Amino acid sequence: MNLNQIHNVYFIGIGGIGMSALARYFKNIGKNVSGYDKTQTMLTDELIEDGLQIHFEDNINLIPKSYTKENTLVVYTPAIKKLAEWDYLKENGFTIKKRAEVLGIITKDTFCFAVAGTHGKTTTSSILGHILYESGADVTAFLGGIVENYHSNLIGKGKTISVVEADEFDRSFLHLHPDIACITSMDADHLDIYGDATAIENSFREFADKVVDKSKLFVAKGLPLDGMTVSVNNQADFIAQNIRIENNSYVFDVKTPSETIKDISFGLPGHHNLMNAVMALAMAVTYGTPTSDIAKALASFKGVQRRFSYQIKDKNRVYIDDYAHHPTEINAVHQAVRELYPNKKILAVFQPHLFSRTKDFADGFAESLSKFDEVLLLEIYPARELPIEGVNSTWLLDKIENKNKRLVAKQDLIAELVNSDAQVFVTIGAGDIGEMVPEIKSALS
Repeated sequence: MNLNQIHNVYFIGIGGIGMSALARYFKNIGKNVSGYDKTQTMLTDELIEDGLQIHFEDNINLIPKSYTKENTLVVYTPAIKKLAEWDYLKENGFTIKKRAEVLGIITKDTFCFAVAGTHGKTTTSSILGHILYESGADVTAFLGGIVENYHSNLIGKGKTISVVEADEFDRSFLHLHPDIACITSMDADHLDIYGDATAIENSFREFADKVVDKSKLFVAKGLPLDGMTVSVNNQADFIAQNIRIENNSYVFDVKTPSETIKDISFGLPGHHNLMNAVMALAMAVTYGTPTSDIAKALASFKGVQRRFSYQIKDKNRVYIDDYAHHPTEINAVHQAVRELYPNKKILAVFQPHLFSRTKDFADGFAESLSKFDEVLLLEIYPARELPIEGVNSTWLLDKIENKNKRLVAKQDLIAELVNSDAQVFVTIGAGDIGEMVPEIKSALS
């Protein structure tokens, strides 16, 4: 498919974080961009401000009349359900492609860095994109989160190098053509798609096989894959060691196969973020980015919205928001917040994401949430799913072994938080809890 012959790009589900990065890219290269989403959010508001036409009603009459099958590419997310617009575009012969397919087309003729893993993709690819951009590389990074340094999920306007998140959902990452890749983790997830953990592992192996030169594939130490190993404090090809905290930042050394890079400063808390930083460093070093540029970029990286994102940070009260939606991710949030605030009462608000994920990992969620001092549980955010009988937040709450736990309706959450004696507040989840963050911040301030 020749993108040069396409004048218009129409998105079904334009408000998705990955979809909106693509929409911004196409606008940057001079295409007409518009689309539909079922929900208006802060992200769609930003896109509209940037000049994109977006509507929130499933209505074929709202598709621009100038968009024809000859001059238009339609991009969709696999999460969509039945839509009149979808039926119309399909029946009228439009070229329709999944987001991952389009990413594959865009990056096929670039030097492609691909970041895979069930956790850590967005932060690792954002750090890597920042390193390459700051070093002067001709890069475009397509990201699954809003990077604080750029207030965008798209970094750069380069034509020769791309950084992409290699998403395992729906086996999307198999459309990519990576030159250098990493795999941060391979935990069971998306069991509604895969069925079991073995199927997920096999899919990651298939992705890993796309990198022929295994010296350009980086894997977290302990994963059953061939490649260069990366770790924090354990023997590996790239190791973060001599780790200490100075001025609320990590300072550490990285031992590579050829040298030791000393006294790197990095401001994101949690050992999982240290791992993400070392993974990005390993890929950049292998590409040939000067180590001085890498260290400078790591020190200036401000983080990603909704990834351990500080909303309030003063001596009396702290409020952190995080996108975590899997037990492993919640454990990582807990590790980071306990390390930073060991003697303070920590309250966690969790909004489960998907009925299927809640069902598959209920015991894991219960165990990870029980570690906080107080837990407020919201109802499950359904996203693309219909309810599953017997799977709800009351059922999950019963499994949490913590006396300070309760189910809270969304409309009552602010009052609960304001009346709490906790000193550290954490909101967790991948649903619409992110839309409440400004209101929570205002109330707690």
